[in-house]
Amino acid sequence: MYLVIFFIFGALCIAGALNLLLQRHPINSALSLIVVMTSLAVLYLLLGAEFLAAAQVIVYSGAIMVLFTFVIMLLNAGKEERTRGSKAAYLVGFPGVAALLGLLTYIFLSIRTPLGNAQLGGGTLVTTSDLSRVLFRDLLLPFEVTSVLILVAILGAVALARKEP
Repeated sequence: MYLVIFFIFGALCIAGALNLLLQRHPINSALSLIVVMTSLAVLYLLLGAEFLAAAQVIVYSGAIMVLFTFVIMLLNAGKEERTRGSKAAYLVGFPGVAALLGLLTYIFLSIRTPLGNAQLGGGTLVTTSDLSRVLFRDLLLPFEVTSVLILVAILGAVALARKEP
């Protein structure tokens, strides 16, 4: 059962990443990145890392993507043409979402144990305090470098898109 969910959300993650690269409109690319980040959160949940899944949804799918969307809309120099969406989204999207929701409903209703009690990994239980100890003691430098790198990238995008008077 977990293998089926893994393949579904793994394929959804890859499809979202490919759509991110192939989109011509930056807002659509940002929405594809939200699909990728949410699919990764489900994969973390399948691994038994509930805290990482929640942090993935809250931090990346929520806050960072809102920031990216704000920067994209702030830097949009020209006027975008209105589109009616792709035909592939209508032909594949609606039946795909219906099939995915049906399959997930069946899987979640047929599971006997709650997801929180399932031991999927190596059998060791990692608590939030263990995770925070590793994150803020052993991996503090990469954690902070990543945040500074995102800030520099946003400032560089603003500087490049600024119009000179």
